[in-house]
Amino acid sequence: MFPFRKLHAQCSFFLLKPCQNPRLQSTKSATKFAGKATLKEAQAALLEYLHSTRSLNFLDADNMCRNSPSFIQDLLAKTHLHTPHVNTKRSISRYLRYHPINEFEPFFESAGLSPSEYAPLLPSHMIYLNDDVVLMENHKALCNFGVPRTKMGRVFKLAPQVFRYKPGILISKLQEYENLGVSRKTLINVVASNPCILVGGVDFDFVKVVEMLKSVIGKDCDWIGEHLLINKGCCNWRVMFHVLTLLSRVFNEKQLDDLITSSPGLIFEESGGCALSLIGFLLKFGLSVNRVCVMLHEFPEIRVVKFLSNLRLCFLFLTEIEMEASEIGRILQSHCLVLGSFTIKRTITLLTNLNVGKKRLCKVVKDDPLVMKSWALGRRIEPLVNSYLECESKALKKEFMLSLGYEENSKAMNESIKLFRGRGAELQERLDFIVNAGLDYEVVCKMIRESPRILSQTTDRINMKIESLVNEGYAMSDLASFPSFLSYSAQRVKLRFSMYNWLKKHGAAEAGLALSTIIACSDKAFEKMYVNRHPSGLQVWRDLKAQISSMA
Repeated sequence: MFPFRKLHAQCSFFLLKPCQNPRLQSTKSATKFAGKATLKEAQAALLEYLHSTRSLNFLDADNMCRNSPSFIQDLLAKTHLHTPHVNTKRSISRYLRYHPINEFEPFFESAGLSPSEYAPLLPSHMIYLNDDVVLMENHKALCNFGVPRTKMGRVFKLAPQVFRYKPGILISKLQEYENLGVSRKTLINVVASNPCILVGGVDFDFVKVVEMLKSVIGKDCDWIGEHLLINKGCCNWRVMFHVLTLLSRVFNEKQLDDLITSSPGLIFEESGGCALSLIGFLLKFGLSVNRVCVMLHEFPEIRVVKFLSNLRLCFLFLTEIEMEASEIGRILQSHCLVLGSFTIKRTITLLTNLNVGKKRLCKVVKDDPLVMKSWALGRRIEPLVNSYLECESKALKKEFMLSLGYEENSKAMNESIKLFRGRGAELQERLDFIVNAGLDYEVVCKMIRESPRILSQTTDRINMKIESLVNEGYAMSDLASFPSFLSYSAQRVKLRFSMYNWLKKHGAAEAGLALSTIIACSDKAFEKMYVNRHPSGLQVWRDLKAQISSMA
């Protein structure tokens, strides 16, 4: 039967569904058959192995068995593959007899770390815990002091050097804090949540913060430890003490107690750094100290870092719609609590969805700053109703386009009207300017129908491009043949004409090339067809491009 079982195990292995992460695969397989009874048997087998065979401390071994579910599931999956029909405890005991495990894996997992978190901590040269005498001695010292084994994960993650101290150093550090008046219970909570106080010398700012929180505000050690978990990294106790000192100067003890109780993030998020940034931001925009105090007392139930981010996004939005600085200050002063409580959409999104320009949007916000709350992320936005001036401008545009020869409400007319920028009266002014430059009215109308974008520019820009055209020796009739010339940027026109003139001067290009030939093609095509005709052409082209770009 044994060969058959071996063959069965091998076949079962190859029939498993492929997976990139073998641990995930084995965990998924194991969960199909690992009930409560099976898990208890597996834990009992592992405990017997770790304590009796490997001689680990019973409490450490018991904690590793009870609090390392991923490792247990992985172990079950492996033993199931080797001996699928044997009693679970016997199966695991037999497996462990011939397959030594990496004891650091269940050890780190039982401390509260996930496999992905403890992977970098696994030593490369050992798999038995008792071989790392220094680590186990320091671990024992923390356990004896009172730090729960299941909460050691943050110590391994944030201050791994603690477990490399020589004998007696760790205990002496803890005793120093106790001698300075920090209770053991407080130390246990702080070490479990923010172990960096054990790195380096005594952190006197930490002692001051604990003393202030307990004596002035009346917060106990459990409350302190719980809220220290807000920080993903180590606390900067100096900054936290600075924030507490600052707040204690403007609030009495009762007010400060209420403030910290309702908004603990003010001192714990980024060690109080977010609160300092928020206060500085508000003072910069003209809020008095009293107004800032009132705002902090009415602070909404939102993380300080998120509140500050929302305020900055609103400021950015107001800046991007070109609102005056004095108006921005007025709005932030009077509505900072509301503006910080939601995340506003991006400016380009609002301009598009509201179907307005910056000028009108700026006026809408000035009239009612609270309207911004309806533009928060996740909320549907309806286009703003057109004002009388906009309706009038639209009517003038329509009338102007009919005069150009467009058929009313035709597809061509609706598409072209979207390309026109400016009021109806401005479009007529631009058309007249081109006519006065020396072209027939009917010719200009035809040009606009072919290339509507040419009227989206001011008369100054149109004049500049016509002058450059004439200065290069082209006639207005050439513009009629290629009306899109007016749509190209002044930089492009100047660059192409400058390069073309250099090529003509050095005999690399013939005179009299069509306007569209010089301007319309892409830079890459222009280089290939003309610039590369001369050995120095590419370098001159690059120099001209850099020179003209710097002048823009």
